[in-house]
Amino acid sequence: MRTKIVAGNWKMNKNREETEALLAELSAKLPDTKAEVIVAPTFVNLETAQRSLESSTIKVAAQNMHFAESGAYTGEISADMLLNLDIDTVILGHSERRSYFGETDELLAKKMDTAVAKGLKAIFCFGEELEDRKSDNHFSVVESQLKNGLFHLEASAWKNIVLAYEPVWAIGTGETASPEQAQEMHAFIRKTIAEAYNASIADEVSILYGGSVKPNNAEEIFSKSDVDGGLIGGASLVASDFVAIINAI
Repeated sequence: MRTKIVAGNWKMNKNREETEALLAELSAKLPDTKAEVIVAPTFVNLETAQRSLESSTIKVAAQNMHFAESGAYTGEISADMLLNLDIDTVILGHSERRSYFGETDELLAKKMDTAVAKGLKAIFCFGEELEDRKSDNHFSVVESQLKNGLFHLEASAWKNIVLAYEPVWAIGTGETASPEQAQEMHAFIRKTIAEAYNASIADEVSILYGGSVKPNNAEEIFSKSDVDGGLIGGASLVASDFVAIINAI
């Protein structure tokens, strides 16, 4: 049975006091759910979030990490630093990291190697740009990102991998892939993994949809058989909206 997951990526938002306030409201309103609920605040608020959620079932994830254990990488954060804060989940390959900071498939493969070696759960993000979708290259782009970033890993690594499909054209634009488009791509992703590894791994991996999920569309998106939850951006910054999305699953 695949794990249902709703993860909130807060991006570069919320100072310490705002983080505490949002988490207090979210904890108070959190519904009784079998889904795994995750929040990913900024690096500077990870410890605050961990402390705020000590008595909660909500998990805390990091938004990124470096592949190296340590060294002259000004401004970067290592896996060991995250583990030292009891953070065991990290988002890797988000479209904004790829587009704004030039993160390549090759770099992300190295980050995945580190995550696997350190026992971290990785939420691995990927997805096509608008021009890829318009030119009918979306399937080949996604296949390439999976192959280059993940398919060098041993089969045993997949127990700690969560996938997040992000149609880049639907992030922060108000556009959303239709539930049918999301299902079509998620089914293709499973088929691609089954061909590279086996059907068991493909059936067991949780695949999240990440593209402008909101309270008014979450239920229909989550109803699709190969969609196991969502990686939520802006809506995760409003407790009532995030709770509504959790309820939708």
